[in-house]
Amino acid sequence: MTALTASAKTPSARGGARRALPYRPVVRVLSLLAALGVWQLVTTLDVQLWLRFEQFPSVVDVGREFGERLGAGAYWQDVADSLRRIVTGFVLAAVLGVAAGVAVGRSRWAADLLGPVLEVVRPVPAIALVPVAILLFPDNEQGIVFITFTAAFFPVLVATRHAVRALAPAWEEAVLTMGGGRWRVLASVVLPGALPGIFSGLSVGIGVSWICVISAEMISGEYGIGYRTWQDYTVIDYPGVLTGIVTIGLLGRLTSTVVEGVGRRLTHWLPRREGRAAV
Repeated sequence: MTALTASAKTPSARGGARRALPYRPVVRVLSLLAALGVWQLVTTLDVQLWLRFEQFPSVVDVGREFGERLGAGAYWQDVADSLRRIVTGFVLAAVLGVAAGVAVGRSRWAADLLGPVLEVVRPVPAIALVPVAILLFPDNEQGIVFITFTAAFFPVLVATRHAVRALAPAWEEAVLTMGGGRWRVLASVVLPGALPGIFSGLSVGIGVSWICVISAEMISGEYGIGYRTWQDYTVIDYPGVLTGIVTIGLLGRLTSTVVEGVGRRLTHWLPRREGRAAV
């Protein structure tokens, strides 16, 4: 009787979740507008409590500056430079991070040979490798891509390794029983089974990549959003600084959405609860 009651309630619960979904975009827009309203209010009133807003640019100031830069070719060139660095470093990190994670997770030899070196290097912040990049690479562009790659590589590696080791042995045994070899196991069991964990690492990696590429551009870059934001700070152009920060946030959100969208498409076979909150 309890099971029948629960099953009878399930369709209505799912229907309620579906009916609630159309309101979620409205709630998200209102949340963003509320945050902008608070920002405008505290800067207009020059609030000076523990935080000081008397010199902080208002939403109107930043919006005006943002609108002006949208019409300038230099702004779009900076966006293109930062995106090129992010995409190049992140794609390299995705390919090599997944390959290294699978190898370390599946092979004792790889774990013994690569594991100690990787675990020693992993705690080092990628931005701390800027001097190393300057010494190793002939120009700043390659060095910044290296920093971006390093930032994303380790989250992808660790997530892939854990996902591979967490796979149920019964899946692999079933393929071997049916005559499949190692490559068949890798293609049919390991990679598909580890995809959810891999994309968790990729989602983390793309965020860390943005942090590090912007920092690297500020330190040693010649172009890019990070470089331009730092230049605005040196000439005390605070609306320009906030415009750069807003741009970084929008680009970071865009790239994260792309990674998560690809992940959902490639793992469409996973069960997903109706009405689950998406971040």
